[in-house]
Parts: sequence; C-alpha cells; structure tokens
Amino acid sequence: MPLCNLSYMRDTDPNKFIAYLAIIATPFALGAFLLTWAPSAQFASEDPAGDGYVPPRSTHALVERTQESTVTVWCEPKVGKGSQGTAFAIELKTDVSNSYPTTLITNQHVIEKCINVEHKLTIALPYEDPVVAVIVKWDKKNDIAVLATKMKLPVLKLSKNDAWPGFWVMALGSADGYEGSVSFGNVINSNSAEILITNNISHGSSGGPLVDNEGFVVGVTSWGSKKEQYNGAMSLNAFCAKILKCAYDSGKTWWDYSND
Repeated sequence: MPLCNLSYMRDTDPNKFIAYLAIIATPFALGAFLLTWAPSAQFASEDPAGDGYVPPRSTHALVERTQESTVTVWCEPKVGKGSQGTAFAIELKTDVSNSYPTTLITNQHVIEKCINVEHKLTIALPYEDPVVAVIVKWDKKNDIAVLATKMKLPVLKLSKNDAWPGFWVMALGSADGYEGSVSFGNVINSNSAEILITNNISHGSSGGPLVDNEGFVVGVTSWGSKKEQYNGAMSLNAFCAKILKCAYDSGKTWWDYSND
C-alpha cells in the first residue's frame, strides 16, 4: 500500500503543479486582455464621427486640410484705406463660374467698401502672392458674401449637423493680420442664425471657417465681444436667406434641408 500511494502521488504532482500555474496565470492573462481592449474601446467611444464633443483624431491634419482652403482677403478701394478678413472655398456654382471657377465665402462687412469697385479685391494663401477676386453677391443682414476667383483651392464641405452647446470647434483665419491663425474652443450656444463660441478671434478673423472635429463647416467667424467672454459666428442657417438655394418652408433649417 505505501508503494502504491507513493506512485499515485508522484503521478499527480505534475498535474497539481500545472493547475497551480494556471490559477496564477489567469489573472495576468485577464489583465493583459483588459490592457489591450481598453484603449481600443476608448478609441471607438471617442470617434469624432459620432461625437461632436471630442477633439479630432489628428488636430495637425485637420489644421493643414482647413488651411489649404482658407485665404486672406484684402479690400482696398483707396490706397491706405481698406479692410482685411478671411474667406474659404466651398462647392457652389455661380454666374461667373466659367471665368472664376472657385467660389469663396466671407463676411459682407469684409468686402463692403469694395462693392461696385473693380480690381480692388485680392486674396492669398499664407505667404503667397495675392490673386484677384470678384464679388458675386452678398447678404448684408446676415453678413455673408460670395466671392469668386481663378485660384484653385480644395473646397470645405458644409456640415449636416447642428452645432450643439459643448461641441468642439476650430476657427481659422488671419487674426490681426497673422495669416493662418488657429484657435480651438467650444460652442456655448446658438440660435437660428448665430453660434456663440469660446474661440479667440480678432480683427482679420472675420469670414473664416468655423469647423467641427471632422473638418465640416458649421459657421462663418463673424464678430467678437469685448464685454462678454464669447465671440460669434453666423450659422449655416444664415446662408439660406440669399446665398444658398435651400428652398425650404415652414421654418425648416439648413440642417433639415441638408439631410433630405
């Protein structure tokens, strides 16, 4: 009997050892799985395509892509007297598209002094030579204007989503004459025509694109407030008054129209 018991113990010792190792290894394996799974789950949950509150996947790529479509605008009807702002390219056919194929959006107050004044409006990419632009139409009430140019620029797409309070947004323009200036912020609130934002903007930023975390345009940077801790942009709803052919009824907004 003793010999038999000894043999039994010797046969089962390796099995016990393996079981012991398995018990110890299980928590480590589970931990490794969680370490691998957690970042991917977080990556998926912070996808800008489904969450307007998170930053973009690549801020650097978004800035570069937006800058390629954004220009500085100079309106100088008289030598030494004029205004400066920003404009950005969108896909929009105009009456002068055959001669000036690229369409730009800016603020009406940026080009107001150049209305009906020929050859006094120019645009330029950062640190490049100016190119002539023409005024196609404008909407003074909503402070929106359409320009056209022969310069080839990639277009920015308009958002199909409303700019909700808290959404991440980027403003790009020529703040105080510094071309290609960028500021990040959030939407504070909005109404039918305006978006209140925390982004820092200055003279020269007017007419620049306000884009979301995917690079879609949600508004046009338009005005600053010295007394309040926010600035303003005209929303895409303001485009529908005279600029875009939204053709909507019963109070339908740009975002309602764009999702048809």
